[in-house]
Amino acid sequence: MAGDDLSAVGRFLYEAGTLKHTRRTGWWMAGVRDPESVAEHSWRTALIATIIAKLEGADPARAAYLAVWHDTQESRTGDVNHLGKKYAPAGDPQEVTADQTAGMPEVLASAVRELIAEYEAKESPEAVCARDADKLECLLQGIEYKAQGYENAQRWIDNSRGRLTTDTANRLADELLAQGSIDWLRSALGEGRGVVTRCQVGHDLAGLLTLSSERL
Repeated sequence: MAGDDLSAVGRFLYEAGTLKHTRRTGWWMAGVRDPESVAEHSWRTALIATIIAKLEGADPARAAYLAVWHDTQESRTGDVNHLGKKYAPAGDPQEVTADQTAGMPEVLASAVRELIAEYEAKESPEAVCARDADKLECLLQGIEYKAQGYENAQRWIDNSRGRLTTDTANRLADELLAQGSIDWLRSALGEGRGVVTRCQVGHDLAGLLTLSSERL
């Protein structure tokens, strides 16, 4: 509202920027040296949440709202992976959020606190969709890392696949697993999966010439 003190909001926005540099630490165990940031993960999670929610008959805007905020506490706790939680449990998301929103206009602070409480409760249709989006994004990132040669990412793919609950998320997982990570590019270029490009022909020809020279 007009006249409210926004100093705490300003501080939070700077704080939220640190999520651009906060790494998703679980990927280190898969051998990924420079994994995605929490902010990168949250962006695609929010996008996926809108898709799942729309197809599940939930409110896509609310689902995206939940997804955007779901990991904001990690600006203070860092991303504590599942192994790390065995020894040093991460702070309670609702308690961290209460600290983060202290001093903000109450109309905003209470809305954010209620949002995190809804996500953690796992009960509303939108929260279910947002949580499935979180898992599906992890699965999708795992597929992309595996395509880059990180074979251990399969563990994250399998674990994420097994935790999905909505029909839409499960169907999307099946579709993602059936596609290649650059099939979208082939489709955009009108190539199709079976089309052989000039680059592929050149690569295959070079390989045949090398093999022939070795045999000679």
